[in-house]
Amino acid sequence: MINTHLEYISPLLKPASIPFTPYWGYQTQQDIAQGDWSQTDITNHINLPEWQTYLEGLPRDTYVDARWKRMSWLYLDEAGEVNTLDNCPMAQGGQYNDADTMADILRYYPALEPSFLQREDVQKFVKAWAELWGINPKEPILMQINGVKGDQALDPLQGQGIHQDGSQFLSILVLSRENVTGGFNTLYQDKAGQHQIAHTTLAPGEVMHIRDNQVFHSVSSVQPLNNNQPFERFIIIINCRFNDPFQNKILRQHFPDVVLNQG
Repeated sequence: MINTHLEYISPLLKPASIPFTPYWGYQTQQDIAQGDWSQTDITNHINLPEWQTYLEGLPRDTYVDARWKRMSWLYLDEAGEVNTLDNCPMAQGGQYNDADTMADILRYYPALEPSFLQREDVQKFVKAWAELWGINPKEPILMQINGVKGDQALDPLQGQGIHQDGSQFLSILVLSRENVTGGFNTLYQDKAGQHQIAHTTLAPGEVMHIRDNQVFHSVSSVQPLNNNQPFERFIIIINCRFNDPFQNKILRQHFPDVVLNQG
């Protein structure tokens, strides 16, 4: 949670290595600097009920059974405004995704709706997220809305288990969590899961920030609390500065002028 007291401490009293971003608050940035992750609530920054209306029109994911999804590539221009990069697919090499339905293939998804991306609170969210991680102009940012719904136990990650997404910076924002148990987020120091860092459940409006190249993460399967009623869990995933050579290759092919991580 955001510490509203620390949020207004003078920057002169803060460690110089921690950039102060008022949108997130000092505590969030301190947590990331010290532990490579943070969990906070942004319901005071977004109109969550209105964001949830965009879940109704999500199309079914043609690559992953029982999932619904949209995604768009974004970037900030030199003026700091949010722009879109159209028609570039999502690509994850087997190094970062060992699920048979998703690794080493190009996946095309319907774009996020313009009316959603043009919302003032969405624009502020993307800009603040880029500021948090120090994202430069023309660096591609992948923003997804996806989730599961139905009447039986589901594995949202379709077998990925403990993994990294092939980027340096990743955040998960829960949009809805209705009549479900499970969907627990766990962070680890290692892919084998021998050294756990955190185990937490995100409520709607809460976001988890992760240095994706430093820690591993997983989410448990989702199942209904009441089998006689529908259930759903939908999230936003946003990440940037990709380590995955396969994804960077595809980005460069579609957008020659983008700024890519070559580390």
